[in-house]
Amino acid sequence: MSQNTDSRKSTESGALLELSDVRKSYNIGQPNQAEVLHGVSLRVDPGEFIALIGPSGSGKSTLLNIIGLLEPMTSGRYQLRGEGVEGLDDAALTMRRRSTLGFVFQFHHLLPAFTALENVTMPALLREGRVSSRQREHARELLAAVGLASAMDKRPAELSGGMQQRVAIARALVQEPPLVLADEPTGNLDTASSDEVFVQLRRMHAERGISFVVVTHDPRLAARCDRLVELIDGRIARDEPIAGGQGGAGLPAV
Repeated sequence: MSQNTDSRKSTESGALLELSDVRKSYNIGQPNQAEVLHGVSLRVDPGEFIALIGPSGSGKSTLLNIIGLLEPMTSGRYQLRGEGVEGLDDAALTMRRRSTLGFVFQFHHLLPAFTALENVTMPALLREGRVSSRQREHARELLAAVGLASAMDKRPAELSGGMQQRVAIARALVQEPPLVLADEPTGNLDTASSDEVFVQLRRMHAERGISFVVVTHDPRLAARCDRLVELIDGRIARDEPIAGGQGGAGLPAV
């Protein structure tokens, strides 16, 4: 189903985010100007678990960066929880990003000198300059929820790759965002660790109602999502539900 024919709830209210005719160009006004996103329209509703796929160079990371308010679009319309983000200054964008979005990357970016618990509480420390007892307890609950109750005081070097990525998941959720963007979250892991991390993403989705947009090159994991969006040459070539995705069915328990 192409983005031109997809009328996914277009007249209903309550979208978590909605992009309309988003374009992105680099080197504007120069001879080597290049447009990498060509009129992308996309809607994400609360509680969705979406796989974003496509070949290298298709614009997936650029699209995810725009959704994540990490770089601006050249033109188009972007509404986040019903409010436009066009024209917001850096401070306002930062506030929207911190209150609405969580991020999990291919490389976990944990701080090596800090424990798992301290890494998870880092967003609160950066945002407020301190970590309250309630926030610390919330971080403990999240680490326990991703199976790391016994590893809270360990530093990243003492954890496996899969465990480090689960710390990153807990960190992404500590501010309780309604949407988490995951950019190749299993791309640096072996098969067993990838399955383990994916189970935790789906568990957080099921238990907490968080929406996820997951960029992945792994067809096994994409097939276990609920909706597939395929980007080719900067355009959405396919946007459809995944029959029998069932979120993690057949994956090992952890």
